[in-house]
Amino acid sequence: MVKSSKELFIQRLRERFGTALLDAVGFRDELTCTVRKDSIVEVCRFVKEDPAFDMKFLSDILGVDYPDEVPRFEVIYHLLSITKRTRLRLKIRVEDGESVPTVTGVWKSANWHEREVYDMFGIVFTGHPNLKRIYLPDDWEGFPLRKDYPLRGYKDDYNPYGEEKE
Repeated sequence: MVKSSKELFIQRLRERFGTALLDAVGFRDELTCTVRKDSIVEVCRFVKEDPAFDMKFLSDILGVDYPDEVPRFEVIYHLLSITKRTRLRLKIRVEDGESVPTVTGVWKSANWHEREVYDMFGIVFTGHPNLKRIYLPDDWEGFPLRKDYPLRGYKDDYNPYGEEKE
């Protein structure tokens, strides 16, 4: 029986990273791998440089908030191999207050993506060259894409209809 490219990718990642690969799921010609947070930089560098993967393009990094789960957040990396016409999604789980190693040393474009995740969710990327807010003013309180952030924002001089801060 011939293995699919997803099965070969999973096998190659398991051989290289062992228990750092927590889960791998293939769906509709895309592979999603959950890896340990402390291995994300090494895994990203591997899939970028290894000719079997050739994931040279980081298309996006995003955050997802699951307030009732532990760990609370997912950080998701969407990767693309233009030469192989394949996509790979890497996921890590992060608890509120934990930091994530930056991947700006692997892809320079991660700079803006990580700043966006920091600005909207408050997830800190250690080693980031310039981690500051990208959309909101520096004195803004809270992180708007967290599920516990009020839909109308907080009440202030500019927003008289927002919720009172606790």
